[in-house]
Amino acid sequence: MLLHYKQYGNSGKAIFILHGIFGMLDNWHLIAKALSAKYTVYTLDARNHGQSPHDPEMSYQLMSEDVIELADHLGIEQFILMGHSMGGKTALWTAHQFPQRIEKLILVDIAPKAYLPGHHQYFKAFEEIEWEKLNSRKEVDEALAAYEENAGIRLFLAKNIDRNAEGGFSVKSNMKALKQAYQEIIGKLEFTHSYMGPVLFILGEHSNYLNEADKSYIGQYFPNTRYITVSKAGHWVHADNPVEFVERTLEFLD
Repeated sequence: MLLHYKQYGNSGKAIFILHGIFGMLDNWHLIAKALSAKYTVYTLDARNHGQSPHDPEMSYQLMSEDVIELADHLGIEQFILMGHSMGGKTALWTAHQFPQRIEKLILVDIAPKAYLPGHHQYFKAFEEIEWEKLNSRKEVDEALAAYEENAGIRLFLAKNIDRNAEGGFSVKSNMKALKQAYQEIIGKLEFTHSYMGPVLFILGEHSNYLNEADKSYIGQYFPNTRYITVSKAGHWVHADNPVEFVERTLEFLD
């Protein structure tokens, strides 16, 4: 499956950036643009997200194979891989399965552990709202407000909604496949061997997605790991404090 992607810059080593669940490559525009001064940056839509193909099958193994298939298509042998949340787990699994392809690894606010379900209200929103009857982006936001009070998260979710040519809106991501794969998406990654390349975990100061207890499991399989915390940031670290995020990323890469 050839993923939809966008390229920023054309000099320096390649960086692939993977978004989280319900996300898409546009979420990373500002970061990719900033990093492209020194690197060739590719933002990717995961399968069943954004403009990438839909497929009923979805797993970390398949998503990691998608990343390698795109790298092969672009003629890129080795690259730096960055991922946030679900994209971070995909990045970890890609490094585990294809260690020779990944030069460095950056994980944004995620651990390879199991998480409690936290997206059911969003699945309900995508299923229950009668999108085809809505007439404006304002009405899309008002409909989502019944399921999510945070305006920033509603804006993020609304990127999954496209205007139809004949009027009204529809959901563009493959929510059926995402829902079927949800237990794997939030599940634990079971590693069997180590990735020896340099690894950076970038955490949000106000997030609890990764804690001290997670570090021993990570250290077993990713022994060359560093952790840094970005101030004034929650789980969406790159959106909450993009300036510090880029600074800390470049410190690691340079």
